Amino acid sequence: MDNGALFVAIGAVPGAWLRFRVVNHFEPMLPRKHWGTFGVNLIACFAIGLLVSLEASCGLAAGRALLLLGTGFLGSFSTFSTWIAELHATLHQRQRREAVLLCGGSVLGGLLAVSAGLAIGGS
Repeated sequence: MDNGALFVAIGAVPGAWLRFRVVNHFEPMLPRKHWGTFGVNLIACFAIGLLVSLEASCGLAAGRALLLLGTGFLGSFSTFSTWIAELHATLHQRQRREAVLLCGGSVLGGLLAVSAGLAIGGS
């Protein structure tokens, strides 16, 4: 295993664990579990924007921070496949309005969250 893969692996375990904990913690408070996934995905979008911006402006350890925190931690904290599966289930249950809110909110919210992270980080 090369150093890059090791950084990704080290970051992935705590990211996946934290997603599991956050989504399960908020599940009883939310009308449907997919809103927990929605929340962690938006947090990850903001964090990746901030991380990319800080790496560019502060010169964080070039590449290593993005591998560890971006690809590893945030890549496993957020989850595209779970979002798609939950979106599919919502459509399958004929809850079209909620599916549109989930899909549109995820894409637009994700773009806004990345933009906010970039802006706060100075890029």
